Amino acid sequence: MRVMEGYAVTVPLLNKFNPFQFYSSSSSSSLVPPKSHLLHNKFSLPFPFIVPSLTTSLNLKHRHHFSSPFCTTTTRALSSSAAEEEDNSDKRCVSGDSIRSRFLKFYERRGHKVLPSASLVPDDPTVLLTIAGMLQFKPIFLGILPPQFPSAATSQRCIRTNDILNVGLTSRHHTFFEMLGNFSFDHYFKKEAILWAWELSTIEFGLAADRLWVSVYQDDDDAFRIWSHEVGVPIERIKRLGQDDNFWTSGVTGPCGPCSELYYDFHPHRGFADADLGDDTRFIEFYNLVFMQFNKKDDGSLEPLKHKNIDTGLGLERLARILQKVPNNYETDLIFPIIEKASELALVSYATADDQTKRNLKIIGDHMRAIVFLISDGVVPSNVGRGYVVRRLIRRVVRTGRLLGIKGDGGGDLEGAFLPIIAEKVVELSTHIDADVKNRAPRILEELKREELRFVQTLERGEKLLEEKLTDAKLNAQRNNTAPCLAGEDVFLLYDTYGYPMEITKEVAEERGVSIDMSGFDIEMEKQRRQSQAAHNTVKLAMGNGANIAGDVPDTEFIGYDSLYAKAIVKSLVANGAPAVQASEGSNVEVFLNKTPFYAESGGQIGDHGFLYIAEGESQPKAVVEIIDVQKSLGNIFVHKGTVRKGVVEVGKEVEAAVDVKLRQRAKVHHTATHLLQAALKKVIGQETSQAGSLVAFDRLRFDFNFHRPLLDSELAEIEGLINGWIQDSTLLQTKIMPLDDAKRAGAIAMFGEKYGEEVRVVEVPGVSMELCGGTHVSNTSEIRGFKIISEQGIASGIRRIEAVAGEAFIEYVNARDFYLKQLCSTLKVKPEEVTTRIENLLEELRVARNENSSVRAKAAVFKASIIANKALLMGNSKQYRILVECMDDVDAESLKSAAEYLIETLPDPAAVVLGSCPGEGKVSLVAAFTPGVIDQGIQAGKFIGQIAKLCGGGGGGRPNFAQAGGRKPENLASALEKAQSELVAALSKEGN
Repeated sequence: MRVMEGYAVTVPLLNKFNPFQFYSSSSSSSLVPPKSHLLHNKFSLPFPFIVPSLTTSLNLKHRHHFSSPFCTTTTRALSSSAAEEEDNSDKRCVSGDSIRSRFLKFYERRGHKVLPSASLVPDDPTVLLTIAGMLQFKPIFLGILPPQFPSAATSQRCIRTNDILNVGLTSRHHTFFEMLGNFSFDHYFKKEAILWAWELSTIEFGLAADRLWVSVYQDDDDAFRIWSHEVGVPIERIKRLGQDDNFWTSGVTGPCGPCSELYYDFHPHRGFADADLGDDTRFIEFYNLVFMQFNKKDDGSLEPLKHKNIDTGLGLERLARILQKVPNNYETDLIFPIIEKASELALVSYATADDQTKRNLKIIGDHMRAIVFLISDGVVPSNVGRGYVVRRLIRRVVRTGRLLGIKGDGGGDLEGAFLPIIAEKVVELSTHIDADVKNRAPRILEELKREELRFVQTLERGEKLLEEKLTDAKLNAQRNNTAPCLAGEDVFLLYDTYGYPMEITKEVAEERGVSIDMSGFDIEMEKQRRQSQAAHNTVKLAMGNGANIAGDVPDTEFIGYDSLYAKAIVKSLVANGAPAVQASEGSNVEVFLNKTPFYAESGGQIGDHGFLYIAEGESQPKAVVEIIDVQKSLGNIFVHKGTVRKGVVEVGKEVEAAVDVKLRQRAKVHHTATHLLQAALKKVIGQETSQAGSLVAFDRLRFDFNFHRPLLDSELAEIEGLINGWIQDSTLLQTKIMPLDDAKRAGAIAMFGEKYGEEVRVVEVPGVSMELCGGTHVSNTSEIRGFKIISEQGIASGIRRIEAVAGEAFIEYVNARDFYLKQLCSTLKVKPEEVTTRIENLLEELRVARNENSSVRAKAAVFKASIIANKALLMGNSKQYRILVECMDDVDAESLKSAAEYLIETLPDPAAVVLGSCPGEGKVSLVAAFTPGVIDQGIQAGKFIGQIAKLCGGGGGGRPNFAQAGGRKPENLASALEKAQSELVAALSKEGN
């Protein structure tokens, strides 16, 4: 059967429980398409069958329209059916957005639940960033959480930086990419996954069957048979590969299984002989199927998994390259518009550019996607963790832009930034990847501008450092009578710390007649590469003790919203770090209950404190466990952590769980106050600000938010005023459970770092705040009593932090401040309103006294200097160099400076002065002063005194003619000064001086 243009398309309805079984009016039978129909992609339907008794029109009217150069639509009416015309148009559209949509709809029609992409910041401590589509399903694959649906499909945003140096160099490596995936949780397995992968490739996307190759694990005969016998792939195009290529493991132990991969052949005319699937010039792997069927044990042996799963990944950029018929992933419509914008700013044409220029443009196109989506997901540039990843990418783009000749903003403003301009194009392309990016665009662009302008200053410092390093290299070469060469570690320092491009370093060095130690540079790069690849680039699915406990312990029923007391059963117990059936007095325990009133730490709110009691009689408890922390583990299991204070606690026993009422109230007050604080911040500094972290504790609250500057005192006062006004309004809070989509449409704000199910809890302060939140809250804002900000500070680039107190903690804070003020008034003998004036007067008196004292000390130091001036050594042949190196006992650093200035002005040129002192316990002060005649000999004060200071456990530097330094080892001062004198004598008494 072949579907002709202009005819309505009908397909049989599939049994949702068995995707390979059709319903009919009489009976249902398992129908698998003949291999001939699967192999030759001449059919427009997944299966060449029509069941007249029960068919439905294939309605794709809700698919997206794309106006893209990669869509070949036509205005010719193919039939009277608008839906049919739209389907035909969509089938011919191969834009990246269309491919994503068609993939998800393909699997949705086969019973898969389509889920949104998870954040690039994973809820998993074993990985730094989301690196694979399966990451959000890790608890299901481990058996920790039950699946909420039998199968799922996603388009997952991913970040991988271990191949960063290959970006732009190969046709397929990226730091940011989208992984399309279909997943089965013990629902379907190998046969269905393979058949659907083939159908998707050859029928849905129309790839020529004779261009597709397949790899299977060398021992996976099942996969080989399905591909060859049921799909019909010629065995010449099925490659058996070894464990390194086609056997997936999550770690030393845990779930694992064979893989099968689909490859596209760009050059089928090369034939079958000696075909190598690793040949990037001929093949590209685009679809990977993982058959998770084994558990790897500690001894390395494999045992079959009770529940077998499917984990697949299809690279969106790779499939787009194939379908759009472009030479590499970068020239697809997913990335190329970004490259075009960079080309425009650099005033170059990509089409006519040389290979290096093209590579630089590709780097910008790739990295800008990663940068924008990382910042959108809450990652802020910094020098650690995820922040370092985004900062490194930003700096690489800025460096690359400079190599391309982009100056300033690329539009004439030399003081401007070009990253925000390119980022606007990324935001424009983000609609179908993550709709929230557009809402966060103002913050993203502002962050990029600040980071770029700050880094440009760093680059300029790098230029100065390069100049110093080149000068040193030439001087060393003159002394050693060798060719000048810049050390590899110096080139790497410039590259890694200062962001100075190696290419520019090389170019400048060659202009100055200095070569570069490239082998040394390569060694340093390899060290960094190994460190990068070793850090968080695999998803660990090891099954430890936690998974074993999870098999025995059901989810905990939380009743703590309505009650702070409950009778519960001890379901499991860990004593002093090991599973146990009972624990005695003094044991540190983790108690697992069937239900609990204790709130477990989440959403920034710390866990409840309280007690577990086991009753002996009417009133006497047999055992008491003090609970000092409650955590969620393995999904929704509450872990009550504490100490047995009395008696013995046992598994299976009933306990009375009682939350500390006063501490719970403090947490409720601070949590609601946090919601009010976010609402006030949005009113005062702008709606674009968003939460970047929080802590709700018993004694205070902490709120981190995105903002580019310190808040003004007037802004802080306005925020406090708004919150205290809302408290006085005595507003009743409303709490509702509703579908996530409904909550978002209602305007509810999601809390940072939280994961939400299909139904969510919405906490609303009517007219003020509405947030998705699982925390505990007051019933009425009047319970908060009062609110006070105690600090506001920056904690990272673009991130501010407010700490505040409310409720009982607010009263305690005010009382403590009142007590301190009364003590101060008593000591100063003034009224509260006179304290400021009195302290200012005292500070002024102290400043005058210190200045007088400093002046006296400086004069004394100068007097000492006048006495030792005649101790200067005379060195040299043609010139008489004066060298004075002396210890001035306990003279302070400022007076030491005055003494050196006096001596260098007194002694005739050429002269070198080095002075040292011990101004206090564990302190060393050093100063060097050189006249022009000494500097002309290549001796600079800053570099000289810095090396001497290292002998005293310190460092320092300054100008060529004058520099200061310090140290922490006074016991080494004498030997350090001896070293200074010997080096000066050696340098200035050379032949010719």
